[in-house]
Parts: sequence; structure tokens; C-alpha cells
Amino acid sequence: MANTKSAAKRARVSRRRAAINKKSAASYKQVEKKLKALVSSGKKEEAAKLLPEVQAKVDCAAKSRTIHPNKAARVKSRMAKLLKK
Repeated sequence: MANTKSAAKRARVSRRRAAINKKSAASYKQVEKKLKALVSSGKKEEAAKLLPEVQAKVDCAAKSRTIHPNKAARVKSRMAKLLKK
């Protein structure tokens, strides 16, 4: 339990931000898994159409600092490489 008003507010803000970050991370991970499933099942055309959406979700997560920008670049690179393979 927080001892001061400011500590209580920080706890509230922290919970709120954590929920937003969790939603953002789950969003990009879900689309990433969908792309991997399409590639593994051999549906490259559909996966190619999904790649820009994956990149947009990852960029959004990086912009809000949910994930590190370098991780965003790494994820996007791996998805493009997977599709090219």
C-alpha cells in the first residue's frame, strides 16, 4: 500500500501503462504468429500481404516504447527473411 498521495498516483499510472503495454505487445505477437503459421503452411502470398501489418504493429509497439526499437528492427528483419526463404 502506498504511503503518500504521489506514491498512490504513481501506482495507478503504472497499472494503467502496464495494461496499455500488454495490449500493444499482445497485438504484435498475435499478428507475428499468424504470419509464421501462414509461411509454415506454404501460403506465401497471404503471408506477403500480412507482412506490412506485422511491421506496422511492431513499429507502433516500438514507438510507444513497449518494446525496444532495436528489437522492433530485429523482429521486422526476421519476418522479412522468413518470408523470403
